[in-house]
Amino acid sequence: MVVGFIVTIATAQTENPRPNILWLSSEDHGPHMGSYGDELATTPHVDALASRGLRYDRAWSNAPVCAPARTALISGLYPQSSGSQHMRSYLPAPANKPFYPEFLRDAGYYCTNNSKTDYNLVAPTDLWAESSTNAHWQNRNDNQPFFAIFNAFVSHESRLRIRPHEPLLDASRITPPPYHPNEPAVRKDWAQYYDTVTLADADAGRRLAELAEAGLTEDTIVFYFGDHGSGMPGSKRNPNNAGLHVPLIVYIPEKFAHLRPDDYEPGGASDRLVSFVDFAPTLLSLIGITPPDWMQGHAFLGEHIAPRPDFIHGFRGRMDERTDFVRSITDGRYVYVRNFRPDLPAGQFVGYQFRTPTTRIWYDQFVAGQTTPVQSAFWLPTPPEQLYDLHADPHETRNLAEVPALVGVKRRLHAALVDHAREIRDLGFWPEALIHARSAGLSPYDHARQRAAWDPSVIEFADIATLGRADDFDVLAAGLNDNDAVKRYWALRGLLIHDLAGSGVTNESIAERLRDDSPVVRVAAAEVLAHRGRQEGLDTLVRLADPAENNLFISIAALGALDRLGPAAASIHPAVAAFEREAPNLPSSRYSGYIGSLITHLLGEHRP
Repeated sequence: MVVGFIVTIATAQTENPRPNILWLSSEDHGPHMGSYGDELATTPHVDALASRGLRYDRAWSNAPVCAPARTALISGLYPQSSGSQHMRSYLPAPANKPFYPEFLRDAGYYCTNNSKTDYNLVAPTDLWAESSTNAHWQNRNDNQPFFAIFNAFVSHESRLRIRPHEPLLDASRITPPPYHPNEPAVRKDWAQYYDTVTLADADAGRRLAELAEAGLTEDTIVFYFGDHGSGMPGSKRNPNNAGLHVPLIVYIPEKFAHLRPDDYEPGGASDRLVSFVDFAPTLLSLIGITPPDWMQGHAFLGEHIAPRPDFIHGFRGRMDERTDFVRSITDGRYVYVRNFRPDLPAGQFVGYQFRTPTTRIWYDQFVAGQTTPVQSAFWLPTPPEQLYDLHADPHETRNLAEVPALVGVKRRLHAALVDHAREIRDLGFWPEALIHARSAGLSPYDHARQRAAWDPSVIEFADIATLGRADDFDVLAAGLNDNDAVKRYWALRGLLIHDLAGSGVTNESIAERLRDDSPVVRVAAAEVLAHRGRQEGLDTLVRLADPAENNLFISIAALGALDRLGPAAASIHPAVAAFEREAPNLPSSRYSGYIGSLITHLLGEHRP
């Protein structure tokens, strides 16, 4: 039972009829739909819904991959504020911060989910009245209002690879985005992607027909949205506009016109900035509940619509087996991307992504030196800062971060991004192993809100460290001996970047950190030394990589560092080959397979 809302709910029930709410979500596709002006798309059902409802042109999913994106939806919190930003992580939920179905069920709603959950936070076992492939609003009690989700899997990334495939769209009509090679197989993948979007549209059409046949269309508010950008490489897993921009259509019947926003017009479009973290407070607003202050999103429909935000935010953490840390922000025109691991490419080897033919072709051409500079960028280390003008460059291929005329734009977005990280206490600034170690016994969200647990100066320190400026050398050198392991970690991350510019920190001072109390610091120090050709760095990474002897997250970090060394790590391959390919004590089955995938790639057993 959600405490504190009984009077508000009772008042809402007596003053106004309550709407049913239907969510139709589909996997892995962006706004490649007719209602968004895409001439290749065949999406008649969603287009018809858009002709009666409101289309949102600036909606983001917050995360460019399903599990953290769905965590933002269910919680009304940014996953990075609860430490749950990493793909398929599994952490305790914040105390006394109910997921939105708990509010709705307390208000008398029959809540069903058909059927994907995939949350990175531990959910109550009774969160839904039913969550299965059989879950349906038709199973509710007579006259009971419902909230129902139907999730279409037919557009998922995996469906791009099904062969044989009977095409619906002629691949010759496809012109790939400029970052992809213009090859027949790539055009075929894009055509098959469009075919899966057509199938998702048909699935939505079936659900809308069920509603109409039951005579409930005018009693039901309908959302249609994708769970993040397209499943094609360069979109999914990347927190740029291509990976975060989703279709969002909302239909509010005339009966509930009082719940519409001011810019609602049937067949119209809204330029309001909306993201997934806004959906939970919006649901509460639609049923007459004032969203609680702890929710970090802003209601964009209903009785408690919040002022329009100036920005929306995206993020990337660990993607399956590959560690990363990226934050992004947009004002609707410009997208600013801050790469806190600029030593890493956007196109890290994620085993699952490499099953798509386009990924393999793109990579092979890069290795062969056949890609253009725009196409090569995906496989090269990322700039610390990226800035794109979506009006002039919708494919985000021209980085404007160093353009003098746009310095003011970059600084404004950077300042807003950093302020946001401070406001939500972004736990991405803690290595994943430390999130788990420090918050043992509490949710990371609650731990970070204890006195002295959270040091906001870490954000500024990491920002300075990873911009890679030579004049920050003294700051990094001092950080090596800071009392906080997080700052020591970021000092070493910065020194790895500075190594490329010729940092003067001695190997001996870095080697002292091989005996650090914190294993995350030892991994970072060993990686710097290994890049400098020092054997003690390699030897330390091997010891820390063994999943039988180390914490899972330390093992992932060390194996990733060894893999990035490439041929320079060849001498340790026999030792790694002897490792078990699964950690013996996984904290959750959601982490299964990551160790094996890293070892397999490190040893060259499935290099593309």
